[in-house]
This record gives sequence, C-alpha cells and structure tokens, in this order.
Amino acid sequence: MRHTRLYLAPILFALLPLASWCQEKRKVIIDQDAAGPAGTGQQSILMLLQSRETDVLGITVVTGDAWLREEVAHTLRMLELVGRTDVPVFPGAEYPLVRRKETTELWEQRYGMIAWLGAWTPGRYHPPDEYGDMPEGRPTTRPAREDAPHFLIRMVHQYPHQVTLYAGGPMTNLALAVSIDPGLPALAKELVFMGASLSPQTEDPEFQRLPHHEFNIWFDPEAAHIVLRAPWKKMVATPVDISIKTELTRDLIDRVKKSDTPSARYIGSYAALHGKYNYLWDELAAAAWLDPSVITRKETRYMDVDLESGAGYGNTLTWPEKVKPRVQVQPVEIEEELDREKFYNLFVALLSAPTPKKAGSVSKLP
Repeated sequence: MRHTRLYLAPILFALLPLASWCQEKRKVIIDQDAAGPAGTGQQSILMLLQSRETDVLGITVVTGDAWLREEVAHTLRMLELVGRTDVPVFPGAEYPLVRRKETTELWEQRYGMIAWLGAWTPGRYHPPDEYGDMPEGRPTTRPAREDAPHFLIRMVHQYPHQVTLYAGGPMTNLALAVSIDPGLPALAKELVFMGASLSPQTEDPEFQRLPHHEFNIWFDPEAAHIVLRAPWKKMVATPVDISIKTELTRDLIDRVKKSDTPSARYIGSYAALHGKYNYLWDELAAAAWLDPSVITRKETRYMDVDLESGAGYGNTLTWPEKVKPRVQVQPVEIEEELDREKFYNLFVALLSAPTPKKAGSVSKLP
C-alpha cells in the first residue's frame, strides 16, 4: 500500500495545476468613478482585470472624481490599450441623488473649504458634457446601451449569491439599483467598497481637520445611506484610516515599467505623482479582495452616514455592537492594518503581468 501511494504522488501533483485551472473564477462587477488616465480608479480596475482568478462581468461607471462621460471614455480607452475590450462598460449616474455643486459651495461658505470636490474641484472643473484632457487618445469602442443599475440587477439575478460588487467610488449606482430592486443585496455575494473615515492618524491636514470626512461617502451621502442600510450578506470597507498607510511612489511605478506588457506600458505612460500625498485608495481595496492576507487586522462596526444639513453632512458614522442605534444598521468589516510589502508586491505583479486570455485586440499608445 505504501508503494502505491508513492506511485500516485507524482500523478496527484501533476493534476494540481489542472484542478486550479478548472476552479471557477470569482465573479465581480467593478463600480468605479474611473477618472483617468491611470489614477486610483483605473489602476484598481486594471488589478482586478489582470488577476487570473477573476471573471469581471462588467464595469459600471459613476460620476465622482470626474464626470461620468469622461470617466467612461477613459475606461474604454484603457481597455483598448491593454487588450480587454471583451469587458463591457455601463454608464451610470451623472449626478448624486441630492447633493449639487451650488449647495456644496454654500455649505463651504458656512463650514469651511473641502480639499477635494471631485468633478466640482476648482481649477479642473468643466461641464459634464465635455471630456477634459485625454492624453491617451479617444476610444473607438462604445459603452453598453444598458444603464449601470439595471446591469447590476440583471447580473445578481443571473448569478445568484455568486457576484461580488466592488465599489471604488460614490454609491449612486448601487443606491439606484437597490431602490429599483430591494432584493439585490440578498442576491449578491458581498459588497466590497473603498469608503468611510473613522479616526485616521495622519499629518495630512485634510483628515486632521475633518477626520470623519471621506470623499466617496460625502459626495453622495443619501446614496451611501441607502446602500449601508441594505441587508447585504457581507460588507467590507477599506476606509481612509488604512488607505493613508499606503503610498504610490516613483519606485513602484518604475518596478511596473520594467515589464513590457500592455498593462505595464499603460501605467508607465500615465501613472503620476500628485503633490505630497499619493495614497493607493482603490488599489488597496482591490488587493484586499484578491488576497485577504494583505489585511492583518479587521474590526466589525455598524455604519451609516450623517444626513443632517449642518457641518457634519456626509460624515461617516460608526458604532460598536453594544451601542449601535435601534434603527436598522448593518455590520461592516473594516480593514485596519495591512502587510504593506505584500500589498506592494501584489500591485507590481498584477500591473506587470501579461493580459489574461479572453481579451480583445491591443491598441497602440498615441
């Protein structure tokens, strides 16, 4: 019997790659405010596309860091450049549910300036029907005709309890989908999002002054409220508190640029550092979902958003189990600490890797 085991061992080891290859890929929809080129939104999309463990069903786009129209264009062009035109892109909400530029400016007059206003940021603002700068060139492909909320609904019904929703921007598309179909959260596998701020320990003046302010939640607080109150089976948050422990550096970009793959060429051409603080916001949320061992400590809290019209409008609210409100709030796994080196290595490995199969033709850089 012992000899039989010895003879079988090489056969079993030979079959391991086949078993891994046959393993079903993890289905995910990427919901993103995909400013570009490169940047945290585009780089996180690329990381999820580059993983051979994922089946990206589609990319849904929402206004946030930039306007919807230009974000869709940047996403389509990035997919052309890396050879992933097989992945459909679905335009979503162009405006938050309630918040508007004019009322936000009035709020700032009363309570102080906000460092980052996304599509409304002074000095880079332009009307929503314009593209802004596109150094990578305009796309030749088109987005899907179906809108983002209905695509989200259709996919969770088509693949019940199998689809992870990854949200890297404001939650407007998700809130619209939940409002149309309240059964969506129960049909999804989980919601993974970059958002919220609890009490970040930092010298960054943006978060020293407003420790509970985080752009994705703040930009559309009503949408975040709807989503966070919905009965998801699982929610995982990558908040400001852990995001600011990461940094995009010239060294990381150069490590990616050593490769000559389409993704590496895209990053090498367009990734850039901006000022003193260059956090890997959405990239960390993507990496933590792809490899949970990147996160070394979590805490479960209950989360909501301040919807009062005063100084705290849009701030993150959280409670531990013992003091949570009596009204319906949901538990969220909040990431607190990370293995920084493991994260950086995964970031470089994914963005340097060849384009996975089931891909479109690669377009050339301009």
